[in-house]
Amino acid sequence: MNTATRTATYTEVDVVNVVRRVKADLIMIADSTGAITRDEASQYAKDIEVLLVSGYLRKVDLTLLSYGVEKTAVQYTVDTNTGLLTSSRPGGVLWPRVAGAYLRIILFYTDDYDDEARRKLSHRLEIAWSPTSADTSHSTLTPAGGRDYTSNSFGMQRKDWTQ
Repeated sequence: MNTATRTATYTEVDVVNVVRRVKADLIMIADSTGAITRDEASQYAKDIEVLLVSGYLRKVDLTLLSYGVEKTAVQYTVDTNTGLLTSSRPGGVLWPRVAGAYLRIILFYTDDYDDEARRKLSHRLEIAWSPTSADTSHSTLTPAGGRDYTSNSFGMQRKDWTQ
């Protein structure tokens, strides 16, 4: 029998509060780019929430591509000790509407997200996620600030890139 312990000074409500802000960003990105619908943005946000609440998500990367060329990106990194972060309001993601638009969303899991965890959560996820080897360094883009979304000691730090 295996056991695991996780100590946290945040609750599921804190995670949900942070995901609401990420979801607001996703909807703004959907509306401004037309690359995904609001419903798709909501599905992505639901999966992010399920994985975060379960402790299996460490980072989310969103990139707007035009015919395969990066135009802008954001990356959300999980922070479970947000003492140094100040919570921001969602926004700053009114991305351009470009020809050949494609929104790539990549999830980075914790080491605990093993085959057993995948099996247990598969029925709760909206998206059929698949492995990728895509480069998320955004080396062709310029860093452009970011925002922090926090609730108690749980948060996600957003870093932005643009052309």
